[in-house]
Amino acid sequence: MNWTTNKDLQRQVQQLWDRGHLLASLLEEDAAYFPKRLQLKKPSSKELSERFDEVRDWLGQLRKVRHLRVVMKTVQHRVLGENRIPDSVWLDDLDSAVSLLGKKQELRRFSELLQITRRRQPVLLDWIRKHPVKALDLAGQWPMLLDVIDWIEDNPRPGIYIREVDIAGIDSKFIERHRGTLMALLDRVLPGDCLDETARGVSQFTRRYGFKQKPLRVRLRILDKALQLLPGQDQDITITQRDFQQLDRHPAVQDRIRRVFITENEINFLCFPACSHSLVLFGAGYGFEALSDVEWLKSCRVYYWGDIDTHGFAILDQLREKLPETRSLLMDETTLLAHRHAWGVEDKPRHDDLQKLTGAEKRLYRALCDNDFGVNVRLEQEKIAFNHLQRVLRQLKK
Repeated sequence: MNWTTNKDLQRQVQQLWDRGHLLASLLEEDAAYFPKRLQLKKPSSKELSERFDEVRDWLGQLRKVRHLRVVMKTVQHRVLGENRIPDSVWLDDLDSAVSLLGKKQELRRFSELLQITRRRQPVLLDWIRKHPVKALDLAGQWPMLLDVIDWIEDNPRPGIYIREVDIAGIDSKFIERHRGTLMALLDRVLPGDCLDETARGVSQFTRRYGFKQKPLRVRLRILDKALQLLPGQDQDITITQRDFQQLDRHPAVQDRIRRVFITENEINFLCFPACSHSLVLFGAGYGFEALSDVEWLKSCRVYYWGDIDTHGFAILDQLREKLPETRSLLMDETTLLAHRHAWGVEDKPRHDDLQKLTGAEKRLYRALCDNDFGVNVRLEQEKIAFNHLQRVLRQLKK
């Protein structure tokens, strides 16, 4: 039997609740949502005669349904004569729905949320209309979210750390935890000149709304023993992006750094051989924000040393968006074939169309994508013989 049961009808109403349609009806000015007709699968004429007892039981159960309006229709059957059967089922109003589902407390919370929003930030009603279920889930935090929004509206682009925001009962962890929701709401409240439209995504919350950001850091080693930023032998130094931007002004290195190597492996970074007029940076995979707007890098020869696999070339391609003249180091077919014994397998190779590779790099990248050397071949940078690295660096010096 595939006729609609009481549970089916309740399930339909529950779906209307889960999709937010019932809550959103509170925001419809003309209240045109109700009455809402529900789907009703009923017996056919043939089933009426062949399964009469089942139809009678089904009809008896359907008549017991509460909070829904069942409209009956008189039908004339050639065997059974005149009978009244359900023709349609209607949900007449929101009160009937919440009574059927047992959602009276939820409706009360949502109504209170609407009331406070109308009073404090009516511009957000449109967001609630589009996301009523999410708004209900946030009902307990909604007044505090409005407090944060009010504060930022009164203090646009404040130029302080989120930790310094002083709102009674609200700490920075609350703001951090609700960044996604706050972004959706703030974008509706704040004028365009209070937003940095280039900053997108939750991770860019601070920049988008003008808070002070945790400084990006650059880890480097000075490879020229004649240059020293700090006392000591290692010269393994971590500095902020701002200080890195001004590194060429330091008396110890001014106009003396001519080559910059970037490597993704920490051990390679730590044991990178000494080189005159050079430093090495510990890379950051898919992310070179710390190297943005570093003018003195553009006058250096920059070398990127990554894994010989599809991701390594994708990272190189991305780095060239920041530093177009970057050269690859030990990412060639000769190096790959010389280390066949050290080949591994790349778990999830990429197949992007990389536009910023040189001809030789692109040919090797395509060969890796096409499995010309074997299935998903990769050579990790730390598996390249150290004497091979030294030999290539000596050739660079020439």
